[in-house]
Amino acid sequence: MSASVIRIHGSISEIDAAAWDGLLAVQSAPSPFMRHAYLQALEQSDSAAPDTGWGPRFLTLWGGQALLAACPVYLKAHSYGEYVFDWAWANAYQQHGLTYYPKAVVAVPFTPVPGTRLLARDADSRSLLLQALIAWCKEEALSSLHLLFGADEDIAACADAGLMLRHTVQFHWQNAQWKDFDAFLASLSHDKRKKIRQERRKVHYAGVRFRWSRGADIAEVDWDFFYRCYARTYREHGNPPYLRPEFFSRMAHDMPEAWLLFVAERGGKPMASSLIALSADASVAYGRYWGALERVDCLHFEACYYQPLAWCIEQGVQRFEGGAQGEHKMARALMPVRTTSAHWMAHPAFADAVERFLEREDEGIDSYLDHLEGRSPFRHPG
Repeated sequence: MSASVIRIHGSISEIDAAAWDGLLAVQSAPSPFMRHAYLQALEQSDSAAPDTGWGPRFLTLWGGQALLAACPVYLKAHSYGEYVFDWAWANAYQQHGLTYYPKAVVAVPFTPVPGTRLLARDADSRSLLLQALIAWCKEEALSSLHLLFGADEDIAACADAGLMLRHTVQFHWQNAQWKDFDAFLASLSHDKRKKIRQERRKVHYAGVRFRWSRGADIAEVDWDFFYRCYARTYREHGNPPYLRPEFFSRMAHDMPEAWLLFVAERGGKPMASSLIALSADASVAYGRYWGALERVDCLHFEACYYQPLAWCIEQGVQRFEGGAQGEHKMARALMPVRTTSAHWMAHPAFADAVERFLEREDEGIDSYLDHLEGRSPFRHPG
């Protein structure tokens, strides 16, 4: 390891895709969102680019010609698109006459999905990569470094390096090998089962029917329709969409096997859609994006939960991850899961203040999880 070399790249295009993806494949928690093609699509579509406040950098650790470790790191000019909220930290920094931005973020832009962030051949390589990250942040005079939604080995390396840990809660569904959706419903308490059936009937009686396509079978016209839905939903909330049309064009061309699309139709005309990502072994599905051109009561639940869960049961998918936040997901049998990020602050006094804040926040997370555990949607024995 003494001959290892750190390199800093301004674009993932400077790194061989096969080498990057080969490193990803041997991680404990790989996801399609850390693939070379995914990160490249974010960059080259200008979705995650300096103009949108995401300045891409990529750190690599080499032993001769062998890629030993790598990670994406973004110079951030704001805190949008991260889903681990540090606005209060930024405000406190600025109130004390300090500059919080730019900061460094090791994450997948706009993607709150837990998984490996520090791709590494072994623990020593991961540790060296993390040390290089911190050293780079110091050289660049950055306020802070934030590793978001890391895998267990990432978090362990960060803890060993003295980074502060922060916990949040997501909601994931686990497949208990139900034979069909009715069997899944039968495992729920009476009131939850009744509510889901009522919600599904509302969509059905509204004349809405669904079809799904996977991988290369997703037609170009369906990708185009999906983007209309996706963009409209963002604009209805007063925001431009994070992801640009070229990003999804690249996904259709470069990573079709990673996507599952549900299209809702009424009277034979498409009117809503939801896009689901799939792990390489198809054992995990990730709820990602949705949108509708028409309003139908409970359509969101059908498109984003019930249709995907029925598909997961039919296909034997083991886990469905519902994304960031959303306590309402528990009523659909997505159960609370603790996720973790790690943080380094350049200013010692500010780091002390953040550490005290995180201690108090963590107590609140523990209480929140205890509270949620008492609200299980599943039937109690007996």
